[in-house]
Order: sequence, then structure tokens, then C-alpha cells
Amino acid sequence: MDTLGTLRIFVHAADARNFTTAGQQLGLSASAVGKAIARLEERLGVRLLHRSTRTVTLTQEGACFLERSRRILGEFEAAELEVTSTRETPSGTLRVSLPLAGMLMMPALTSFMQAYPAIELDLDFTDRLVDVIDEGFDAVIRAGDVSDSRLMTRTLGPFRLMLVCSPGYIERHGEPRSPDDLRLHSCLHHRYATSGRLEPWPLVRDGEPADIDLPRAAVANTIEPLIDMTAAGLGIACLPDFAIREQLRSGRLQAVLAGHTRHEGTFRLLWPSSRHMSSKLRAFVDFMGEQLFSK
Repeated sequence: MDTLGTLRIFVHAADARNFTTAGQQLGLSASAVGKAIARLEERLGVRLLHRSTRTVTLTQEGACFLERSRRILGEFEAAELEVTSTRETPSGTLRVSLPLAGMLMMPALTSFMQAYPAIELDLDFTDRLVDVIDEGFDAVIRAGDVSDSRLMTRTLGPFRLMLVCSPGYIERHGEPRSPDDLRLHSCLHHRYATSGRLEPWPLVRDGEPADIDLPRAAVANTIEPLIDMTAAGLGIACLPDFAIREQLRSGRLQAVLAGHTRHEGTFRLLWPSSRHMSSKLRAFVDFMGEQLFSK
């Protein structure tokens, strides 16, 4: 147990790059953190961290040892969880960050709240890149690849962007047959709330990306109004398939230029690898992994 405690101190110090910060996280003094690291280095016979007056950095040996330490702690915490989860009812506050499009995940989130009434969800909807650990989130849902070694990840499911409009719009304006035809249509655009840039449409021509200056009938920085405008027959929009499944199923929306679009993405759920996986977090990870893209 003493070795596990020392490994935990080392992981916190390596992640924080500062003994004082690591000590605050662990309830120890900076001196105690430093002494624990020194004893570990003496035992291993190698230097794990370079110290300066303000920060610490990993040596090559330290980086290698850090990854092993994370795995060891993760396995121990998983073993602990297996033993205790059968008698622990998931409860407490769970702070989760989701993209703005995550508003469309509310049916799954509502089902989770009904299944686990003792868990209080604190939801933060934003498209900015949050720091999961420093900002104190228990978990985040994001699209794209993950490069932060401090995080564990679970794939929730794939999605793709598709061009859609209403049948009524096609009756009035005709159906575009090629990407260039879009120049003559009303295009409804999504603007990223963080950067202010328009989300590009994944158009292809002869198998290659097609860069077309599209008309702008309307622009919105969230997906919901674009869905409503498109269903009302006001134009063509580029929308994620998971957000419009019901409209596609009912026939209120239909795909256009399916052979001229190419996009695939993946939603992932991320959480700190160095943090004990509580029963409430385990319940959330498992539930969203099984339910979010089940239909």
C-alpha cells in the first residue's frame, strides 16, 4: 500500500508539474511530495523528474515510468471498484462537459437521470476545448481524436454529416444533382460558437474535396434552429445524422447529394485516468456507451 501511495504521489506531481499543486490535490505539503519522489528515485536508482524553482519536468525514464504507474493505479482502482460497486449505490454530483450539439443528446441524458435518480448531473454545454482535469470535470463528451495521455476514453458511437432538406423545398426549388448546383439554392449554415467560423460542408467532386462558395440564407451557432428551419422548407443544411434521425424517419427531412458528401466522425467519452472511477462515473460511462447510439 505504501508503494501504491508513492506511485499516486508521483503521478499527481508529474501531471501537475508542480509539487505544491500536487500536494494540494493530495492533502500533503510540497515538502512531503518532494521527499516521496526522492525516496522513489533512490529506490529505482534513476531520476524521474527534473526540478526547478517553479516547475518539474519528466526525464525520459520518468515518462516511461509514468505510463506504467498509471496502468498499475488504474488496475488497482478497477479491482477496488469491482469489490465495492456491488454494495455502493451511485450518487452525488457528476460534472460533465458536452459540445453544444450535445443538447440533442438530452433523451439519453434524461433516461440516465431516470435510471439513477441519486446522481445529480451538472452539465456544461460548450464547444471550447476544456481542460478536463484542471477545470474539475468528471467526464467530457467530444468528437474527434484524443491525444491527452492523462485521459481514459470510451467510444460512444460514430456519426456523419449529411446534407438534408424538406420534401416541400425540393418541390419548390428542385433537387441539386451536383455540388455546383448548391450555388442556386438557399443554404443554411452552422457557425462554430468558439471561433466564429462557418462549419465546412464535406462536399466531394470526382472523389476530391470540392471547395464551393455557398450562398448564405441563414447562419446559426447551434444546431437546433437549423433543424427547425430546414424542416420548415427554408433551405438545405449540413447536419449530423444523430441529430435528425426522427426527422429522417418521419420523412420531414430527406438527404440530398448523398453521393457527393464524405464525412465520418466519432463521439468519445473521456475522464481522468489518475482519478478513482467512482460508481457514479462508472454508471454514466456504461449507460451512455450502451444507450446514446443504440437506436
